[in-house]
Amino acid sequence: MKPLGLLLVVLLAIIGVYGVDRNNFKSCDQSGFCKRLRPFKPEKSQYTLNLDSVIVHGNVLSAEVTTVNTETEKKITLWRYALKLSALVDGTFRIELDEADPLYPRYRTQLALNGEPKADGLKLISNENGKLTLSNNQGQKVLITSEPLKFEFLDKNGDVAVVLNENSQLLVEPLRVRKERTDDEDPGNAENAIEVEEEGTWSENFKSHHDSKPRGNEAVSVDVTFPDADQVYGIPEHTDKFALSTTTSGEPYRMYNLDVFEYELDSRMAIYGAVPVLYAHGSKRTVGVFWHNSAETWVDVVNYADGTVVSSLVNLVTGGQKRRVDARFMSESGIVDLFVMLGNTPADVFRQYTTLTGVAPLPPKFSLGYHQSRWNYVDEADVRSVDENFDAHDIPADVIWLDIEYTDRKKYFTWDLEKFAHPAEMVANLTAKGRRLVVIIDPHIKREAGYFVHEDAMEQGLYVKDKDGNVYEGWCWPGSSSYLDFFNPAATKYYAERFRFENFPGTSKDVHIWNDMNEPSVFNGPEITMPKDCRHYKPPQDGHDGLASFWEHRHVHNEYGLWQIRATHLGMLERSDNKYRPFILTRSTFAGTQRYAAMWTGDNAAEWGFLQASTRMCLSLAAAGISFCGSDVGGFFKYPEPELMTRWYQAGAYQAFFRAHSHIETKRREPWLYEASTTALLRDAVRRRYALVDFWYTLFYEHTLDGTPVTRPLFQEYPKEEDTYTIDDEYLLGDKLLVRPVLEPGVKSVKVYLPGRDTNTLWYDVDSYQAHKANGYFTQEVNIAKIPVYQRGGSIVPRKERVRRSSTLMANDPFTFVVALDANNTASGSLYIDDGETYDYQNNKYVYSKISYEPNRMSYTLVNPAAQYSTRAWVERIVIAGIRNPPKSARLLQGDRSSALQMTLHRGNDVLVIRKPAASVATDWTIEFAY
Repeated sequence: MKPLGLLLVVLLAIIGVYGVDRNNFKSCDQSGFCKRLRPFKPEKSQYTLNLDSVIVHGNVLSAEVTTVNTETEKKITLWRYALKLSALVDGTFRIELDEADPLYPRYRTQLALNGEPKADGLKLISNENGKLTLSNNQGQKVLITSEPLKFEFLDKNGDVAVVLNENSQLLVEPLRVRKERTDDEDPGNAENAIEVEEEGTWSENFKSHHDSKPRGNEAVSVDVTFPDADQVYGIPEHTDKFALSTTTSGEPYRMYNLDVFEYELDSRMAIYGAVPVLYAHGSKRTVGVFWHNSAETWVDVVNYADGTVVSSLVNLVTGGQKRRVDARFMSESGIVDLFVMLGNTPADVFRQYTTLTGVAPLPPKFSLGYHQSRWNYVDEADVRSVDENFDAHDIPADVIWLDIEYTDRKKYFTWDLEKFAHPAEMVANLTAKGRRLVVIIDPHIKREAGYFVHEDAMEQGLYVKDKDGNVYEGWCWPGSSSYLDFFNPAATKYYAERFRFENFPGTSKDVHIWNDMNEPSVFNGPEITMPKDCRHYKPPQDGHDGLASFWEHRHVHNEYGLWQIRATHLGMLERSDNKYRPFILTRSTFAGTQRYAAMWTGDNAAEWGFLQASTRMCLSLAAAGISFCGSDVGGFFKYPEPELMTRWYQAGAYQAFFRAHSHIETKRREPWLYEASTTALLRDAVRRRYALVDFWYTLFYEHTLDGTPVTRPLFQEYPKEEDTYTIDDEYLLGDKLLVRPVLEPGVKSVKVYLPGRDTNTLWYDVDSYQAHKANGYFTQEVNIAKIPVYQRGGSIVPRKERVRRSSTLMANDPFTFVVALDANNTASGSLYIDDGETYDYQNNKYVYSKISYEPNRMSYTLVNPAAQYSTRAWVERIVIAGIRNPPKSARLLQGDRSSALQMTLHRGNDVLVIRKPAASVATDWTIEFAY
């Protein structure tokens, strides 16, 4: 990707030489609708529900909402809107508000939802005194006040959990006809002139870029109140804390997918992802809202407990500090479309969100191993050398990555035939060791005569158009580029077909895909992205022409990358006749991204601050449905000194996506290029990951069943412990492991919070099996070889201690089950096994077992006896930590087999080891203990 000549000059001018050039990105005051809407704080809402229009049918209430001019003696209706309230399964409600008869259809986000949400029942309980009361089948209620319009959502206890339009900031700017003033008209005739002269109504400028805004202003807004909330979370991707800050004294949070070079830390600026889901948590409940809108969006937050001027004034008036958080969504276009998720626990509300937007599918198992990448491995010899050095230095790896230099001069679906003349042979050399290859495919297409993708796209009309209806031309890595319009089914079909093995020679089922730059990044565009008045495909409809015949980029911007990875996913499925699971990595993210791809936190730097940010960023994304998250280990820019590199590998080993990646102009930093002592530490970190690959695989399988995050904030499992509400430097993997990476240089100890004091929870150091009683914070000593990781008492974790050079080669290796006992001397866990790469598991070709330990027996039981998978894996060791009263003997019962087992007691740390029980993991078995 090394930019040359004019491209280098343009790029440096855009991104600046030193970090973020804020002048390239808008503040709220420079974003016309944010500047216009943010001060909008009326004393009373202008919206009124017409009670005579209310109809309740099935799970839907429909009604008319009007705005009126109250400044005249007689109220005059200005605009009419269509309201729709839907009750959905799992304690979720949906509010939709659109113009009743819009001048043009307003855009409704298309791809975020995982199909049509399932309906619940909705019953009208009362309609009196200007208020409606409705209930779903779970007993949760909605109270609607007609004038001024307000929605109150009540939990099963009858307490108000969420309020909409409490602060009267609901707003839908109606579409209008632009009135052009002729020369002979009276300049003072405001009725004719205001449409043209009002600043920003019909056009906006930012730096040298002009936005024509042909539809005029069309912004939407809604305010949301969370009574009894202590903190709010979500709306990734940002670099500030996991618990969101009050924004009254600065910029709102911005959601607008952007390529921000060396993005800032501790910032609310927009970067690569925009997932508009917000959660509120307090000791009474957890709730959430999902703002279903793909346009540029700003979010204000006011936490009444944080001591800001606004919250202090409110607390003074109300008499004491209030537990309440207010939020407000402001989007440039679309409709009001808001899902209210009533929880009641953190796990409930996280699951409600993935019920709407989908879970991450079970990934191919290799993708949970270690990935080695660089911009760029320069040729086949370089790839071979990297591959061989992993073996020479006894470091496992599953994937080698190729960045854009593998292509023929930045033309995707091609190879540089000088540097990569034998791609099929190169791939075969990797797969012989159980390894895979990932190659990059970006959305920009090089505008070069003779390049088949460009020629086809031009001939078939597959590109995004500019504001005048001509093919849009921007600037990216290849130089002059155009962008496939994935909203066009023909473009998606064409692009997907490029992944067929015959269309992309040298690839196989073991070559997977990286979609980068898909915000989309446009080096010479406004804010380094596509102009908002570009045109996207819209299905033809009778009577719709002109502005109604296409969508503008402003409507769909945050969805663009989602449409690309969907098309990539489709192509990778079709290339193997839907047999093999694809692995895709994306940089741009939106609601629903998890259904198609993993993601990473973008172009970070080799600094301690970026290591710290990676933990909280992935925690926030996991809560927003995207568990398959990681960062560029070591930092993309700059060179990590040995201590930072070591700590980053140790942290990365406990993040879902584990990839080292670096910039083309940085010093090479493969693990063996450091001093031998550092290489040994990096090796140890990677091997720790491989010992737990089956544990990770089981967590992802269980995510497909219940939709809860793989990586979890502490408050998910301990919702009453207020100390956990703001912790974002440690996290849980499932409910079994607690990870506290070392995120600071030169430390000899770190503070660790161990939750569960009210339940007498025990936490066992995974290195020593030393038990710690949960009692809040304590100081854990560390050295350069250790980060604190603990297994929860009451859990069982499967491990594989025979680490080989790839996870594929470990498939039939034996397991160690680590049993960490709770205060009642019990524990439970699970294990999932299948072939790791196909969809055969959907046809009952898998093993999914529950493992339980009680003082008298340990049981391994298949959850679905009808499901079977032939595996030679077996149990070679069981480690029982925290055993105070060890048994005298143990016997394995499996089928007709009964055999006495050997045990060793380590009295120094209360650990009992059962050696070589040789139990199969494909069938049920029991170990009985005698005392």
